[in-house]
Amino acid sequence: MHGRSIRPGRPGQRGPGRRRTLTALALACATPLLCLPLATGQAGALTPPVALTADKLPTWQANGIVWALAQAQGVVFAGGTFSAIRPAGTAAGDPAERSAVNFAAFDAATGAPTDCQLSFTVGSGTATVRALAVSPDGRTLYAGGYFGAVNGVGVSSLAAIDIATCTPRTDFRPSVPATVRALAVTADTVYFGGDFTSVNGTTRQRFAAVDTAGDLTPWTVNADEPGRAVEVTADGRHVAVGGDFFTVNGSDSHALAVTDAGTGAVTHAYPRGFFQDTSVVKDITADATGVYTANEGTGGFDGRTAFDPDTFAQRWRDTCLGATQALQLYKGLVYSASHAHDCSSMGGFPDGQRHHLLAEGINDPHMVGWAPDTNDGIGEGIGPRVFALAPKDGTDYLWVGGEFTTVNGTAQQSLTRVSSGPDTGAPTVPQVQVESTEAGKVAVHWRSSYDTDDSSLTYRVYKDDGTTPVYQVTAGSLPWSRPQLTWTDTSVAAGETHSYRITASDGTNTSGKSAAQSVRVASAADAYAAKVRGDGASLYWRFNETSGAYAADSSSGDDNGVHWNAPTQAVADGAAGSGRSVEYTGSQSEWTYTDKPHSAPSTFSLELWFKTTSTTGGKLIGYGNKVQLVSSRQDKNIYMTNDGRLVFGVYTGSVRAVTTSQTYNDGKWHHVVATEGSGGISLYVDGSLRGANPLVSGNQSFTGYWRVGGDNLDSWPNKPSSRFYTGRIDEVAVYGKALTASQVLAHYKAGTGG
Repeated sequence: MHGRSIRPGRPGQRGPGRRRTLTALALACATPLLCLPLATGQAGALTPPVALTADKLPTWQANGIVWALAQAQGVVFAGGTFSAIRPAGTAAGDPAERSAVNFAAFDAATGAPTDCQLSFTVGSGTATVRALAVSPDGRTLYAGGYFGAVNGVGVSSLAAIDIATCTPRTDFRPSVPATVRALAVTADTVYFGGDFTSVNGTTRQRFAAVDTAGDLTPWTVNADEPGRAVEVTADGRHVAVGGDFFTVNGSDSHALAVTDAGTGAVTHAYPRGFFQDTSVVKDITADATGVYTANEGTGGFDGRTAFDPDTFAQRWRDTCLGATQALQLYKGLVYSASHAHDCSSMGGFPDGQRHHLLAEGINDPHMVGWAPDTNDGIGEGIGPRVFALAPKDGTDYLWVGGEFTTVNGTAQQSLTRVSSGPDTGAPTVPQVQVESTEAGKVAVHWRSSYDTDDSSLTYRVYKDDGTTPVYQVTAGSLPWSRPQLTWTDTSVAAGETHSYRITASDGTNTSGKSAAQSVRVASAADAYAAKVRGDGASLYWRFNETSGAYAADSSSGDDNGVHWNAPTQAVADGAAGSGRSVEYTGSQSEWTYTDKPHSAPSTFSLELWFKTTSTTGGKLIGYGNKVQLVSSRQDKNIYMTNDGRLVFGVYTGSVRAVTTSQTYNDGKWHHVVATEGSGGISLYVDGSLRGANPLVSGNQSFTGYWRVGGDNLDSWPNKPSSRFYTGRIDEVAVYGKALTASQVLAHYKAGTGG
């Protein structure tokens, strides 16, 4: 077990081998955004049940990896593999840097070092501190790792430190000949796990316990592979152990086992298959609500699991992928350190950008709106590895250690911290797009902002030079899910010009106003847009934005797009009279995707305009299972071959596709529509049917995203040399029905003025 966080010395509580929740507030909804109703009320920081800000506080740094944290009476102890510490905001080698050999102590509230200095060294090899824990009375700090001396006093990978004097205890000197990786402490016992096979010359394989004098206890837990986590249950009767192992005391139990706290007898085993063979338990924490594990699995289970506190049966499992390293319980939430990159299996973000710090409910594993972030950093590139919750002067501080080198986008190495308040971080500035395509109306669209500790934000719309908002709404968003919001201003007249700006507030902190977006009020409906909306488009990207990652949806579906890696916007050459388009360069990291996931439609139409001279082909639009990576599952594709022909197809167990005989890479704007419905599949170009197969029925059913500009085309017929399209695209629309031939022709005529 890693960092420990409990106020020492309180009657009736065991010691800082515990990380207890402060309340037991449980989440009630399965999808966080659905918990946040659209209303005209006002948000308030923080958004419950989140009770910690995501605002990083000034904290000294280490020049290596922090593997272990613990706290006592407002002091946080950090252990790891490093040689120096330095102030926040400074680089390695700064004149203020001071020596710290694998250990440092800090004031929990200021982030600055205390005068406690210890040096953990070894005669040969690299010394490291891998585990720290404080005794229940707050007097003794226990340290485990690989070291042979503390401040020159000989020890053997396990040491006890008198906290009051900051000196190693010479009366506690057990002999552990290999690395200690985990610690849990009660009033009379020190439980530990690691790589060793003996303690004090007696066989103890990977787990052992000693008393406060360093003598072995009867607790015997022999495992066949390294131990990485130890935790005493809330009632004190059991000890949960985690690691790489497949057997414990001869019992078939992989990665996790629950043992009797006195004897070590296995009281609950988890046979091979409960966790995948490649999954190991890296951390365990427990309180009265249950036992919780953090798993890392190469190609296996990588998330978190909750177990009943009495029966130790699984209560829930979070199937996010991303090497979970540490857990912290706090006020009804499980905070986790990992590099989570794919939570699609549980309704979260798809495989792509990594999120290193997350939170979920103790009774509901779906992510809530808390997501400060680090990078992967040095070493193994894991990011954060350990937590400690340290109360001081009425504020709770969550300390985070690991191998990261940035926090919330700025340089900060190995250590950071957040607190229970105050919340000082403002939401991001809304991205806004305005348009007037109906007589006497202005549609104001914006991509919802994000705030890494507030998922319910209040938006205020300001018109012209007004200082009083003309519209206000509260809505939900997450850093990885930012739904579009739309307000229509009908208090305008044809021919007038108006501008709009929007702010986002968490109830305490307010963003700056967005840049003013001006529009001339239409006197008549836009003919092409009227056709698209009138025929029921559920997604309609006009691509008229001048900058930013946001592609506004002009349909009633508010299905905004996200430009990934900046395709060129505001190209002064648009289709269907729009005046602007987006240009894709054929880069394998550049496309546009829908912000929200979709269930695969059985009946649909895809529509867009394109202009290219490319001879490398590429995908114009399709449906895939990823947003920031190339999809591993893809379907419902329109793409161009190297010679300029168009292909449309669906996958029904095999690819069923139609291909045009004509070529369209002639540098002119062309209109393409592909449909699937009761009449099979059809492909129209410039208003005319160019391919059809009435016998095709069905397509792949999986949750996915619409993607424009490129994606996987492996195993599709006439595959072009590039998956990614080079050229301009405009006026993208998706429908939940098959457009008729007459509707397609009407759209083409409206777009060409014919």
